[in-house]
Amino acid sequence: MAKQVKLTPEGLEKLKEELEDLKVNGRKEIAAKIQEARGFGDLSENSEYDAAKDAQAAMEQRIIELDNIINNAIVVTGDEAPADVVSIMSKVVVHDCDLDEDEEFIIVGSTESDPMSGKISDESPIGMALLGRKLGETIDIETPGGIIQYKILDIQK
Repeated sequence: MAKQVKLTPEGLEKLKEELEDLKVNGRKEIAAKIQEARGFGDLSENSEYDAAKDAQAAMEQRIIELDNIINNAIVVTGDEAPADVVSIMSKVVVHDCDLDEDEEFIIVGSTESDPMSGKISDESPIGMALLGRKLGETIDIETPGGIIQYKILDIQK
């Protein structure tokens, strides 16, 4: 059985749009590149043809991956848990007790994670440690960089 993937409604929509674009536009573009590369002559020594076929294989693999994600998606809205408990789709403000600074995270499924924009996966060490925690709790989180102590200052759905 395929792994279930947690997605926000927006994340699911973005993946559906990407899939549609690849199926409609991506396949046409690759087919045109392959056709153009065939015009360069002998296929056994045609690097443009090889590159186009490699791009086609990568795109088809992405289409299969997107199909699997979409077909196994569980849409989460954050409404499943009480307002004072960290869940997927929660915006959490924590105080880093070691660095004496506040940080803000949004807990999302692994497919949508983007740590540079504050979206952390529910499967990451920090995401897993925060899930199910309540406002005001102080927790120690073991990360690859060492133990971090956070105090939960705010939870928003």
